[in-house]
Amino acid sequence: MRRLTWFNTTALTLGFAFLYLPMVILVIYSFNESKLVTVWAGFSTKWYGELFQNEAFLDAAKVTVKVAVLSSTIATILGTMAAYVLVRAGRFKGRTLFSGMIYAPLVMPEVITGLSLLLLFIGIGLDRGVFTIVLAHATFSMCYVSVVVSSRLVSFDQSLEEAALDLGCSPMQAFRLVTLPIIAPAVISGWLLAFTLSLDDLVIASFTSGPSATTLPIKIFSAVRLGVSPEINALSTIMIAIVAVGVITASLVTKRAALRQQAEERAAVKA
Repeated sequence: MRRLTWFNTTALTLGFAFLYLPMVILVIYSFNESKLVTVWAGFSTKWYGELFQNEAFLDAAKVTVKVAVLSSTIATILGTMAAYVLVRAGRFKGRTLFSGMIYAPLVMPEVITGLSLLLLFIGIGLDRGVFTIVLAHATFSMCYVSVVVSSRLVSFDQSLEEAALDLGCSPMQAFRLVTLPIIAPAVISGWLLAFTLSLDDLVIASFTSGPSATTLPIKIFSAVRLGVSPEINALSTIMIAIVAVGVITASLVTKRAALRQQAEERAAVKA
């Protein structure tokens, strides 16, 4: 095992400080008494109370969560279907074009994606709102789900499906009872990734949103342009806490599932 040198330790410390020190400062100043975010005037939680009385931020948060849940669910279903076709369908006519269209949003600039979707919605006469944001987020996050699920399907043992088919299951039953439970961690990871991307998106949402549907990133960006307020610090702290809890919970669930699978494999070997 290689030991950490002073150079590696220093580089690692500076790297983590660059990533997380701004977040720590933001969290600290969210409890600042002063309205000036750069002047510490004492500990206070009043800005959290002000935040929960701000109807504009609350409405934007509701729209953001609604869009994230709907778009990530649609993206997970479509992305899983696309991954299954790419991995299991073999070579078919138009496969290269199909895979290129699936993975194009990975490398496409968000400005181009947002502008093209805006022109599409205008061309078909679709009013911009929550529905158009959901469609836009599902479009660009579906490719991420497809990549995650495809990586799991590639290493999947197809003999398990074949055994289920030999025992009388239909292809749909084999997928529902055998394949889906095994690839479920990848599907859940894809959903979480799509959910996070939707929560974080600003560029595409700014093109596809309307006056009646403003997401939280757009609201925060508009507010920051007029000056950073302690309410934004409080809101950002809450979002950091939610993400941290979600990541820790997902890690614990994944670790527990891996330990359970290892225990079952040991039991099967002993039997």
